Amino acid sequence: MDSWICSTCGQSHEGLPTGYGYDAPWTWYTVAEEERARRCFLNADYCVIDNADFFVRGCLEIPIIGRDEPFIWGVWVSLSKSNFEREQSLVNNPERIHEPSYFGWLSSRIEVYPDTAALKTNVHTREVGSRPYIELQPTDHPLSLEQRGGITPEGLIQLAEQIQHGWKHPQWDANQF
Repeated sequence: MDSWICSTCGQSHEGLPTGYGYDAPWTWYTVAEEERARRCFLNADYCVIDNADFFVRGCLEIPIIGRDEPFIWGVWVSLSKSNFEREQSLVNNPERIHEPSYFGWLSSRIEVYPDTAALKTNVHTREVGSRPYIELQPTDHPLSLEQRGGITPEGLIQLAEQIQHGWKHPQWDANQF
């Protein structure tokens, strides 16, 4: 599928989207903007809030059915302080690929799904220079099901249409997130 027409706006788009990402964990946005410089640290890969909440950015990969490359959500996961420090200490160590996975909580709210914050994850370090692979623990949540079973190219187009036009899962409006 080289191009597709958006069913919402009628515009033509080339190729399937390869991923979407979040610049910060959800918790970052709950801290008043004027307090962030004092209370928070944030860069492209790590976030610390109040020296109590520790986050790492990673890749939650969704297989695209019939394609070799996955769709990637760039998401944030909270880790315990000890696991966060361990992950940081290995950032340039090639042996990090042998590290056991870390338990974490998904800390990005992907609005086209029912609430994704606090889904249980396993965080797998990869080779130096690569962000961790985020594996959702199996549940019946639609995002977990997609990670295990894949998404069709048509489903990916529907997802792109929803994101590009600000559609939110009905749970978001009902709970006023």
